[in-house]
Amino acid sequence: MQIWCTYYLPQLAAMKHDFAVITPMANEEKDFSPFVNALTVVLNEMQSGRVYLIVDNASKDRTLHLCQDLAMQDNRFVAVWAPESKNVVDAYLIGYRNAATAKHEYIIEMDAGLSHDPKSLRHLLNPLVQGYDCTFGSRFTKGGAILDTNLKRTVLSKGGTLLTNLLLGTKLKDMTSGYQGFRLEVVERFLTYKLLSKAHFYQTELRYLLRKTRYIEVPIHYRSPSPRVSKKAVKNALHVLLYYFRKRILFKSISL
Repeated sequence: MQIWCTYYLPQLAAMKHDFAVITPMANEEKDFSPFVNALTVVLNEMQSGRVYLIVDNASKDRTLHLCQDLAMQDNRFVAVWAPESKNVVDAYLIGYRNAATAKHEYIIEMDAGLSHDPKSLRHLLNPLVQGYDCTFGSRFTKGGAILDTNLKRTVLSKGGTLLTNLLLGTKLKDMTSGYQGFRLEVVERFLTYKLLSKAHFYQTELRYLLRKTRYIEVPIHYRSPSPRVSKKAVKNALHVLLYYFRKRILFKSISL
């Protein structure tokens, strides 16, 4: 059953829920304290939650050391050293595997550096608690926004959504956002599937594969100070998009 909405669900009463946050961390030394402080405030308010900080060889500064120190001081944070990770998709999936192995009921993906506002965590979590399979953060629904970026990045994000909806028949207002949450059984399902994406298009790939689940979009504010999108990432995105388009026109669509 597919559901797409442009509003927040009512706040749940103050209750503790078993949820995890996964966050790849690479060269985050400069923004580490502001991000962790903001996230800690939210965890304190919610009185629950565990955060998996995934660091791989792409990080060249003291990020791993900072994550490990934090984990020693606050057991709600788990530092995950992932030298086997070859790209950002590997880092996300390693985080999901750690959270799924720990059997957290709800798992939320968030970018570091305050690109995603930790205050929106409860808005991603509430629909899952109320029975949705997936919650997708959306910058293009009422109340959503992209901040601190340039026109090029905005056009790429909106263009990617329009092109994906056109070619793959999806209906989401934002197919390229990375702030999203899932019930444990959904995570266990997609962890068994070999994703084709090697960069951030993986979030679009996931939303396509999960289009038959019970999902909802919630508005988010996304900060993107860097307009850079690599040619390699764009090439991979087009390859993955055309792969699923060909499957669709041959009546061999894939869903999870």
